[in-house]
Amino acid sequence: MTPTSAQLDAQWMPFTANRAFKRAPRLLARAKGMYYTDVNGNQILDGTAGLWCVNAGHGRESITEAIAASARDLDYAPGFQLGHPAAFELADRLATLLPGDIDRVFFTNSGSESADTALKIALAYHQANGEPRRVRLVGRQRGYHGVGFGGISVGGIENNRKAYAAQALPAVDHIRHTHDIARNAFSRGQPAAGAEFADDLRRVIAEHGADTIAAVIVEPMAGSTGVLIPPVGYLERLREICDQHGILLIFDEVITGFGRVGAAFASDKVGVLPDILTMAKGFTNGAAPMGAVGVRRKVYDTIVDAAPGGIELFHGYTYSGHPLACAAGLATLKLYETEGLFERAASLSSYWEDAVHALRDVPGVIDVRNWGLVAGIELEPRPGAPGAFGFETFTRCFDRGLLVRVTGDIIALSPPLIVEKEQIDQMVDGLGKVIAEVAT
Repeated sequence: MTPTSAQLDAQWMPFTANRAFKRAPRLLARAKGMYYTDVNGNQILDGTAGLWCVNAGHGRESITEAIAASARDLDYAPGFQLGHPAAFELADRLATLLPGDIDRVFFTNSGSESADTALKIALAYHQANGEPRRVRLVGRQRGYHGVGFGGISVGGIENNRKAYAAQALPAVDHIRHTHDIARNAFSRGQPAAGAEFADDLRRVIAEHGADTIAAVIVEPMAGSTGVLIPPVGYLERLREICDQHGILLIFDEVITGFGRVGAAFASDKVGVLPDILTMAKGFTNGAAPMGAVGVRRKVYDTIVDAAPGGIELFHGYTYSGHPLACAAGLATLKLYETEGLFERAASLSSYWEDAVHALRDVPGVIDVRNWGLVAGIELEPRPGAPGAFGFETFTRCFDRGLLVRVTGDIIALSPPLIVEKEQIDQMVDGLGKVIAEVAT
């Protein structure tokens, strides 16, 4: 049923131009497999896995059945001083999937909560470790770590920060981003140039002293800012610098986790182990809100063992480890394993790479970049109207039955991992035609 004008007015939509949307709403009614269906019955090929999260495709019955069964048996269970079996089962299952000795899991409800939780854990670790001066947090330009005050403080997308900057966290610095279109345009996979950008962390260390820095937080691949892929050696160098100076390294894998880059996590893909790893999105295939923070054993043990007794970490959420979300998470991880979806993403990555780089010669395209089953197509901004080219491309694609994501003048593609080669061709062909039309 299509909402009335009054009903449309009632909701204040997130990250949306509300006035423009409500004049011409784009309303989804159903979803199955690779497709959405809108309220008018039009089918839309999902080129974005919803919002980077529906990695196993839409309407997976094993997940919905698990949620329904949980709702019948246990609709809610408090997580403070109480628990329920599914939460422990899910944490244990996730611990076997996480890289290295990251085997302790704290449940959240979103990527934003995961980021803020990770920052608090980092601060608590240094307090427990006898280094209370380590309070400074280091993010990265163009980074996105959700919308909590911690996340926007370490985040580096200015539009997300500027209205709230007066109350952002005080002891925060940012190192430079990794985007270098002059040297790395049309890179296939990780760009060859740019490992040295990690050395900007040494500038922050020299300015403030390593003994004041608690943690560095980065996305292995910066997704929401426009698919900025880590140069070869960059993450390795960050790890090396952090190790030299006793700084915790946090990987925000809310987007890159659960198969998106052709491995369980980007950490696995590049062979770099962070101290703390955040996740959400693909954790439950988007079927229920859930996130988590994984920590290495030394981090957990240091915090817990240093506490004199009682509660060791004064932090948590009413819905941490919610029974329905745990049911969705368990069913999703089982689906990933039984269908080999992470391996499938890796096997499709070469075909995907060739397909998206065919957009190189489309008018208006100034860069194409890819990693796993992700692509960023950067468009030439219109003079005096940044973002206009990208947004018009987004709306025209939707009208023609293709869902893409837009950030400024960058189009992002990140389809469900069940995508077929024919659907890849359909996405790329449809997007190319729209870009060419909008460019002329």
